[in-house]
Amino acid sequence: MLLRDIAHSRAGDKGDISNISVIAYDINDYSMLEKHLTAERVKAHFAGVVHGEVVRYALPHLGALNFVMKQALGGGVTRSLALDAHGKSLSGAMLAMQLPDR
Repeated sequence: MLLRDIAHSRAGDKGDISNISVIAYDINDYSMLEKHLTAERVKAHFAGVVHGEVVRYALPHLGALNFVMKQALGGGVTRSLALDAHGKSLSGAMLAMQLPDR
């Protein structure tokens, strides 16, 4: 199943840092997110895009995980030559991650 089947996301960016929150539609799916959506897996998913550290923050009462990805925007939105280096496009790419079926 795709991550987008059980969660939605919100994103922001500042400089060369992308911040993506993944929020479970159903709080009962949060444990699956917490188990399968690790900082290491997110960094591997964005190999070639995110060149810095990925830090995950758990927000269990909100059913959400927040990922802060450094060196993720090609030097920053105003400096990058990429067509769309904003965090919003990265959040869409994150939702395409494959998860095990329930």
